[in-house]
Amino acid sequence: MTARLDQALARIRPDVRASHAYQVQPSHGVVKLDIMENPFRLPLPLQLKLGSRLGAVALNRYPAERTGELAAALLAHSGAPAGTGITLGNGSDELISLLTVALAQPGATVLSPVPSFVIYEMCAGQQRLPFVGVPLRAQDFELDTEAMLAAIEQHQPALVYLSYPNNPTGNLWDAEAIERIVQAAPGIVVMDEAYQPFAAQDSLDLMARYPHVLVMRTMSKFGLAGVRIGYLLGHPALTGEIEKLRPPFNVSVLNAEAGFFALEHAAVYAEQAATLRLERERVFAALQSLQGIEPWPSQGNMILARVRDAAATFSKLRAAGILIKNVSAAHPLLSNCVRITIGTPEENTLLLQALPGSLT
Repeated sequence: MTARLDQALARIRPDVRASHAYQVQPSHGVVKLDIMENPFRLPLPLQLKLGSRLGAVALNRYPAERTGELAAALLAHSGAPAGTGITLGNGSDELISLLTVALAQPGATVLSPVPSFVIYEMCAGQQRLPFVGVPLRAQDFELDTEAMLAAIEQHQPALVYLSYPNNPTGNLWDAEAIERIVQAAPGIVVMDEAYQPFAAQDSLDLMARYPHVLVMRTMSKFGLAGVRIGYLLGHPALTGEIEKLRPPFNVSVLNAEAGFFALEHAAVYAEQAATLRLERERVFAALQSLQGIEPWPSQGNMILARVRDAAATFSKLRAAGILIKNVSAAHPLLSNCVRITIGTPEENTLLLQALPGSLT
């Protein structure tokens, strides 16, 4: 049995065997402020309505027209200009994977500022594509425009990702710098707007002016992280090519119906996002007043902050029943940094009460 298993394992690519699966921290019984979810549940009356609606879905049928109808509804909700194309993913992660597959040919390179969303590099590696990470400016996590332009000139990337706002730093990068990068890019530029509900700006105008720019969004930060619906907007010639790679039934009938329900009650989610934006500013102001922590302004639903000892702060908060993210090992620029998701007002108050004792 062991010999046969060894033979089977030997068929798996060495780079896959040497890698690690994406880890999600156990969170039962703690205040969960680690992975940028919307902390609010639906009000009970809407929970009951949704439950009744999902119970009536034809689970014996494959998703068909409903997926296309959801795509049309999301396109209308996005505010994108007429004629924009769209394709759906099982979350943004699947769309990143599909984009990488579409461009995976000899000589192709994927480029992104770093630190940024780790899935960009992960998907590039899975397709055996070189990934070029261009470090952000250390002092403010802004784009190093000249370094980005030099890397584009040298590597001629097929795909450039710009997370906007960026994860984990939370900032909206300089618009002029982005435009220069878009103008220089020889391939596709993806503006990853996962945190758009919390930001003061978006990239739809940029997409309208440059046909090689795609805008990627998700319903996860909208409030449906458990539903897994992402969508890619852009010129229909480009989204049409990605659509060819999309598994035909990648969005289940239950997920699609939950997405429709959320769009029909968009005002509820907009109110939740408004509350989270206010809470973000309250938490940021409180962090600025504390000794031993340096927070950076954010346009997402999280705040990046540097502490004296990220591992110790994480452990002390975990012991106090509060879970945040220690990102200090993700990139040298994030040395002793933690990322704090904005929770409910009550959860944020608990964090702020526990944090001073966790910084020493």
